[in-house]
Amino acid sequence: MNTVRHRSTLLAIAGTALALSLTACQSDSGTKSSSAASPEVTVASSPAAAASKAGKGTGTFDAAGSTGSAGSAASKGSAGATGKQVSASTPVCTAGDVRITAARQDGPPYTHIVLTAKNTTGHSCRLPGFPHIQFLESHKQDVPAVAKSKPATPVVLSAGAPAYALVKLSDGGVDEDTEPVSAFSVMLESDSTVIAVTAPGSGGIAVDPAKALTGYWTPELRNGADDF
Repeated sequence: MNTVRHRSTLLAIAGTALALSLTACQSDSGTKSSSAASPEVTVASSPAAAASKAGKGTGTFDAAGSTGSAGSAASKGSAGATGKQVSASTPVCTAGDVRITAARQDGPPYTHIVLTAKNTTGHSCRLPGFPHIQFLESHKQDVPAVAKSKPATPVVLSAGAPAYALVKLSDGGVDEDTEPVSAFSVMLESDSTVIAVTAPGSGGIAVDPAKALTGYWTPELRNGADDF
């Protein structure tokens, strides 16, 4: 009887020890597994986070940097290029594109006239430089241009738009060597075609070839800017 109880006790102790051992092993194994799993999770999450950040960075660069900035730059570039192309492709006005008329400026003595060049076409054209004027057959030199009247930007005439040039005829003195002019010739800077212009007034205009000057073509007559 004692022997049976002793064996039962031993078995119980052994079973308990085995159970404790297994529990310890499982606990230890779980701890090691958890410990081992933690670095794996950390390592796995770090590349994921890095990839996410990298991906986000790449996405931001592609959307805002590559597409946005480059797109904006391209858009600006296109606009700039388009502007240049438009400017470069706008044809220069020829004699057939404009109608030139003359009118007196101010009152007597009439020392100046205004030339108006109106675009008579259905498209825009550039009007560079100044009118090349010859008042008299006996005086073949072109009327000199006044540099200070040159506009800052090239004159582009849209369909139907005018440009102007102020022209000095004389100083208005009584003793000046003037000659009567009823018509005169004008040439555009880009075209050698001679345009005949009728002088304003019933008696024409009085021109002193030594005093005559012309301004550049401008979009409008600017008070005081073309004083000569």
